[in-house]
Amino acid sequence: MADLRNLKKPDVDEIVVGNLDWITSSYSNGAGGMCVEVAKLDSGVILRDSVQSDGPVLSFSREEWRAFTDGAKEGEFDI
Repeated sequence: MADLRNLKKPDVDEIVVGNLDWITSSYSNGAGGMCVEVAKLDSGVILRDSVQSDGPVLSFSREEWRAFTDGAKEGEFDI
């Protein structure tokens, strides 16, 4: 597996998060549960809590996000 620690991530201090197109999970039922939203950027993706949209965001390079989604698809995080 590639070393993902030194990859360029979106700089969240330079992004106006309110201006982004956020994608909410299709599994979200809108009842205010534990849901996240993702915004795709040229340099990667950022993730936020859909209920606290003005709260902190997490930033991932494209490679980190791909490693995460591949792991989720393969059951790597199943408990």
